[in-house]
Amino acid sequence: MANFLPVENGLAVSLADLPLLDFTFFRERLLEYGHYASVVQFFAYEQDGDLFALAVMRLDDQLLAARASLPESYLSLTPMRTRFHLFEREMAEQFGVRPEGHPWLKMVRYHPNWRGKEDIFSNDYQEDIPGNYPYYRVEGEEIHEVGVGPVHAGIIEPGHFCFQCIGEKVLHLEMSHGYQHRGVERLLQDAGTWQRPVIVEGIAGDTAMANSLSYCQAAEALAGLAVGSGAQTVRTMAMELERIANHVGDLGALAGDVAFTPPAAFFGRMRGEFLNLLLLLSGNRFGKGLIRPGGIAYPVDSPVFSAIGAKITELRPQVEHCADLLFSAHTVLGRFEHCGIVSREAAGCLGMVGPVGRASWIDYDARQAFPTERYADLPACKWDLPTGDVLARARIRYAEISHSLDCIEQLLGGAIAVDAAPAKRVELAPESFVVTVNEAWRGELSHCLITGRSGDIIRYKVKDPSFHNWTALAMAMRGEEISDFPINNKSFNLSYCGMDL
Repeated sequence: MANFLPVENGLAVSLADLPLLDFTFFRERLLEYGHYASVVQFFAYEQDGDLFALAVMRLDDQLLAARASLPESYLSLTPMRTRFHLFEREMAEQFGVRPEGHPWLKMVRYHPNWRGKEDIFSNDYQEDIPGNYPYYRVEGEEIHEVGVGPVHAGIIEPGHFCFQCIGEKVLHLEMSHGYQHRGVERLLQDAGTWQRPVIVEGIAGDTAMANSLSYCQAAEALAGLAVGSGAQTVRTMAMELERIANHVGDLGALAGDVAFTPPAAFFGRMRGEFLNLLLLLSGNRFGKGLIRPGGIAYPVDSPVFSAIGAKITELRPQVEHCADLLFSAHTVLGRFEHCGIVSREAAGCLGMVGPVGRASWIDYDARQAFPTERYADLPACKWDLPTGDVLARARIRYAEISHSLDCIEQLLGGAIAVDAAPAKRVELAPESFVVTVNEAWRGELSHCLITGRSGDIIRYKVKDPSFHNWTALAMAMRGEEISDFPINNKSFNLSYCGMDL
């Protein structure tokens, strides 16, 4: 990408080496290459009173980055490159800059902008009240509106869904987030060295391992810390255990949503068993406290590895049996097949990532494109049945479970006892930039850190994979029966708190 600097995943570079382009030229390059390069990061940051935009683009297995001085208003990229739409809305909300011509400019998390500027959004908004804006409306005598949330049944997180329907057919679905905005990025920017690992683990509880690893890799790059192969093995295992537990839980929830209770009950029970393996590694069922800058915070000895191997040997045939029940039942296939299709074209335009992206023909897995830890030594997850529907999204979850089990068994074959050896000092290099990319269980997760003159963090940017995929759920529901929303929603199982930050 012309005038963009190739950067390595998890390798710090001097901020002075990062190209500073004229914004008009910067925008032209983003538009020119945006039709085949994906957006990893696109955000704003302040330094010495000046405002900048920074972009990290992904072109196959290469990351390219550049920045530009950001004007108070600019021509929106979204009308020509849809995948920028949410990034531009976020920048507008956080820094009060206006993307002129953005087709649906609305707030993401409902908070006053960080610079104290006058609100640029519609007067129909009321600050700090999520969802208080004019939803898109389909007009007609037979059109009706169905509102769901923000409070949902069970224990899921808050988010509002507004359906425009004719009869049972959904014409349009619009979603509103921000109900639990916590200001995570500002917390991480201002927190102390030993507070940050705890904060990142709480970004999204079901993604504690991936967020923790993404932060630690960035801190290690900026502080010049090396991680031993034994600690890398444990960190990779923890990532895959987190992936298995969530995918197993989702298959059980999908079974429950179509009233097929035997797999629902068994998958639910097995999810707990896999979470208990994280408990063995760290003393916490979500792995919290395990991954820290410089390595791991708890020793792991041979009996623990043996126990993990024995449990995987026990659980694998049970997972296979339940999956066979699920995918051979005519009643299940009748609900899953051809339901909630996201086309290859739509998936590409939206920049979908992760299992739901691969189910819609997006051939991208960060574990293979940008391998970290022990992933370069592990096989790729084979997947060749994309059909873009609920069935494809369910089947790829099962394929990933089988692949993760294989990876853990391979890692166990060479695992040796590992001592706890987290870094005692973490001093970040001044005026530097680093971006980390990891394949969390929902897809591409990225953390980006920029430091100032004294090594303090002046911008901490987190992008959860759900940031790319929420709009795809709306696309999946177009033309579907509203009664099929639960299985479509669960087949995506996106993160509210990862979105709200």
